[in-house]
Amino acid sequence: MRVGVMGATGYTGHELLRLLRGHPEAETVFLGSAAHVGADIREIYPGLPGQWPTLRAEETPAVDILFCALPSGTTAARAGRFLAAGIKVIDLSADFRLRDAAEYEAWYGLRHPAPDLLEEAVYGLPEFYRADISAARLVANPGCYPTAALLALRPLLQAGLLEASSLIIDAASGVSGAGRTVAADYLFSEINENYKPYGVGVHRHTPEIEQELSLAAGQALRVSFTPHLLPITRGILATIYARPAPGVSEADLRRSWEEAYADESFVLPLPPGVWPQTKFAAASNYVFLQLRLDERTGRVVIAAAIDNLVRGAAGQAVQNMNLMLGRPERLGLEQAGLWP
Repeated sequence: MRVGVMGATGYTGHELLRLLRGHPEAETVFLGSAAHVGADIREIYPGLPGQWPTLRAEETPAVDILFCALPSGTTAARAGRFLAAGIKVIDLSADFRLRDAAEYEAWYGLRHPAPDLLEEAVYGLPEFYRADISAARLVANPGCYPTAALLALRPLLQAGLLEASSLIIDAASGVSGAGRTVAADYLFSEINENYKPYGVGVHRHTPEIEQELSLAAGQALRVSFTPHLLPITRGILATIYARPAPGVSEADLRRSWEEAYADESFVLPLPPGVWPQTKFAAASNYVFLQLRLDERTGRVVIAAAIDNLVRGAAGQAVQNMNLMLGRPERLGLEQAGLWP
């Protein structure tokens, strides 16, 4: 498989290269970067061993599949050209995640550059869209927060086990989720020994979560979603609150997960009483889930942990690549999390 990575110098780009280097069937033949044309990727990331192509800005590389880890609006403006050249595209921005161009414009402040491609684009959550991904030319890699929330909630809503109007998603991410950004908010002295909400009521992952959960529930729904910034490098822990549908027990909720994920390699519901931690998932493509029905309050408490850079971005993208090119889905992705 001849593979290219645009936006190779960001954190997601680095994670893609790290995973692709360990992939037994992927040959990385193109690296793109508008800001570092002509440079060696090891000038930016000296810890990446091996030989890599020189960073380039060419528009249409000679590859089978292209990962685009670019700012919003950038991939959509080029995707038609790539597809016309026979290149399959995995977009790690939000350009093709929302099915409605007006919704994209409302949340991202950009007129969509390629609304004609929205119907073709497949939402890249393999556990629920595997067949569509396998046949796709264009895949929209999900956002990190939506990945955690959707894998926790989708089976439960699809089975009608939760009151769809009751969802509260309280999630926290490591600072790498902001990208390789130079800003005062991300200085060590600002982040260290600190914990804060951000994007309250306006975070751009909100419509993505609502879109996919509405499809699962069979009705339009709204969620209360509040992200937080954790003083750690990587990881997401989402804690979710909901009311069960009448007559639903904790055993019913667990059974739904067990049925949905019985044959899934990367989604791991934990034994009762063992709660997910970001360390469980660090540098891995695995998702860890737990829930409890609190009889005292009548609420279900659900927790999900992922690595925001792997399952929340690069790892999920490689999982989608494997499906799109007819390879085993787990190929190059079975590394366990780091501990300690």
